[in-house]
Amino acid sequence: MKFKILIVDDEVKILQTVAEYLILEAFDVVTESSSLNAIRRIRMEEKYDLILLDWMMPDKNGLEVCKEIRKYSDIPIIFLTAKSDEYDLLLGLELGADDYIKKPFSMRELVTRIRVILRRVKSGLLKKPENTSLRYGKLELDKVKCKVFLSDEEIICTTTELKLLETLMMTPERVFTRAQLLEASFGDAYAGYERTIDTHIHNLRKKIKQVDTQFEGIETVFGLGYRMGGSDAI
Repeated sequence: MKFKILIVDDEVKILQTVAEYLILEAFDVVTESSSLNAIRRIRMEEKYDLILLDWMMPDKNGLEVCKEIRKYSDIPIIFLTAKSDEYDLLLGLELGADDYIKKPFSMRELVTRIRVILRRVKSGLLKKPENTSLRYGKLELDKVKCKVFLSDEEIICTTTELKLLETLMMTPERVFTRAQLLEASFGDAYAGYERTIDTHIHNLRKKIKQVDTQFEGIETVFGLGYRMGGSDAI
């Protein structure tokens, strides 16, 4: 089975170079130079396993595209960006991206990051586990369907958020450092800011609060990291 990747970038040279390399790496590739056309493709329910999305697009920038896609899809998204400011990069994650890679980048690093995310989706949450769901109070994670529910209302999560939540819910009350959560979410091949975990945790909390403002699941343990803890376990 080949994974299908949508590449969205208005720079034709980058689009062609990345596409040719990924094809050599045995991926199915679709290219799109217009972000608006990319949105139309996804709305038409074309099936993609991952999206490579350029940050700076002339018709609609990558941040807006990512935000739009997250309204109806949890397809993994990796930003391709020339931006180096940490605030901008974390903003991309906050809007729902799973990862980012800074231009100029090596093709080998890009392929590694793609495979880390796809491997996590395929063999992590998508494999059939002995226990098909995890529960923490009113919060439920269905590991087979890759869905999260709070009081029976579904919460749309990215693949990174799902993996983070699974890690925390597997061993409630255990404190995980940012480095441990980073490795659990991306694997030891990932090299990035530990603060990206803060952004993903923030997103999870915000989505949970939109369903139940009183639910307190993910706790910050200052100076250490995060854990599932509190009275909501009952």
